[in-house]
Amino acid sequence: MADIVIVNPRFDISFWGLEHCMPLFGKQANLPVACLGLLAALVPDHHDVTLVDENVEDIDFDRLAQADMVCVTGMNIQGRRLIEILEEVRARGVMTVVGGPMATVEPEALDGLADVLFKGEADETWPEFLAAWEKGEHKAYYEQPEKTDVTTLPVPRTDLLKVGRYMFGSMQISRGCPFTCEFCDIIVTFGRRPRLKTSEQVIAELEDFLQAGFKMVFVVDDNLIGNKKAIKAVLRDVIEWQQARAYPLTLFTEASLDLAEDDELMELMGRANFQNVFIGIETPNEESLRETKKLQNVRPNAGSLIDRVHRIQDHGIDVWCGMIVGFDHDDPTIFEAIPEFLIRARISTALVGLLHAIPTTPLYKRLKEAGRLNNEKDHDQYGTNVIPLGMTSEELRDGFIETMQSCYEVDAYLERLDAQFFDQNFKFTMHELPYWSNWRMAWAKRCFLNYVRFGVVSSRLLSLVKEAPLRDRYRKQLARIVKQRWREPHILFIYALKLATHYHYAEVARAVADVDPMTGAMSDAGKPFSRSRKAEPVAGKKAKEKEAMAA
Repeated sequence: MADIVIVNPRFDISFWGLEHCMPLFGKQANLPVACLGLLAALVPDHHDVTLVDENVEDIDFDRLAQADMVCVTGMNIQGRRLIEILEEVRARGVMTVVGGPMATVEPEALDGLADVLFKGEADETWPEFLAAWEKGEHKAYYEQPEKTDVTTLPVPRTDLLKVGRYMFGSMQISRGCPFTCEFCDIIVTFGRRPRLKTSEQVIAELEDFLQAGFKMVFVVDDNLIGNKKAIKAVLRDVIEWQQARAYPLTLFTEASLDLAEDDELMELMGRANFQNVFIGIETPNEESLRETKKLQNVRPNAGSLIDRVHRIQDHGIDVWCGMIVGFDHDDPTIFEAIPEFLIRARISTALVGLLHAIPTTPLYKRLKEAGRLNNEKDHDQYGTNVIPLGMTSEELRDGFIETMQSCYEVDAYLERLDAQFFDQNFKFTMHELPYWSNWRMAWAKRCFLNYVRFGVVSSRLLSLVKEAPLRDRYRKQLARIVKQRWREPHILFIYALKLATHYHYAEVARAVADVDPMTGAMSDAGKPFSRSRKAEPVAGKKAKEKEAMAA
């Protein structure tokens, strides 16, 4: 029997982390990376497994020194802390294993820091390694020759997580995406053929989350609707499960914009209680969309970007989105175009990021061949490794900061939020279903709890915010939503959540503007916006971002 510890390093404060408003919810982190529970589930029963997520607990390195093996997984954004952990553990003479997105796309950065490195998906190679290690025959490098058959995966070990410290659960239904966006590493790692779990697996995981005490779950798939026919069958079973239990779980996910072209799919997602969807819109500049091969966003017969976003909202699903600045066809006018687009689209939650070329992507290869990748010093100064074409690096950095501040200035944010919740009179699908006429007691209990949640979040928010003008503005908005939509307690609660998350976004936007006056270097708070912060769930590689909001 071996003592195995699996560690997830802490994230820096970022858009999706919601760190500034976690105290409002009595939580320490928004969600666990889904690979932790999956990696633990793939360990044979005769070994002891401990999960350590530094986002909800401190690392006890004396405890790690007693382990037979310490495994670390993490994304590029966690890179500095991941390296520190590996160095500390190795200094204590413990065997180290590393995998995850960073190990997959930048393995050279981890040279000499681990005894074993996993590249790509590790659902098969991780158990293979453990079996070989028991015999003293393991290798130093593992990479699966084939993509994982996700229908063979076990239910993750949610029981090993400190569940009460997280706001959401995180689960995965599918891997892969059919599209070919130039900047994205998803298709490089997971391929273009979406692979889905069975309905039985999905229901088992939902049941597990419910028993663990979660109320909200982020489905971290990079594109839940990559295979529309297959996901519709799963959604029908999720609907049946939800309705048999009076809708105990609220779901969020990520999907491509072509969701707006399928009325049946939007209806099924709404009835399954997917209340929010994160969509990579990227830019209102159609030339930039074509440049980066985001062709699913520029289909002439599907309507404009605005039309499609409104279509999804009209089906009772709130839209979050990702926006990127720094494409080759971007010039300084993009910094005004993005805030204007978000207002017209009525999207309150938008992650605006700098274009970043991830190693292994077609974008990275193209820019490297063209000599358009920043060195480490310039990366720190400008917040991205991309040298832009349509403007200087200084203009890109400063324009990005200006855009973030413009999007999350309180008047701009509330203009977008109120356009949706007051002007549009937005309603979530699940709350409008005739289903509730047969579940009156459950409906009454849900309404009561949402009134309570609204009161708790509102009072904590007004206590947390120290700036009197901002606090007074929040108080005014809360009074307005009560006056106009008091009969809809779920809308009251969501609106209070939206105000709370604005507080976080505004604090992050403020930090992004912290550029060193001597060197011109962007603060660490700004750098995560040039990279993916999604909770990526695959053992050994992925751990949506929900780019978040969220998560």
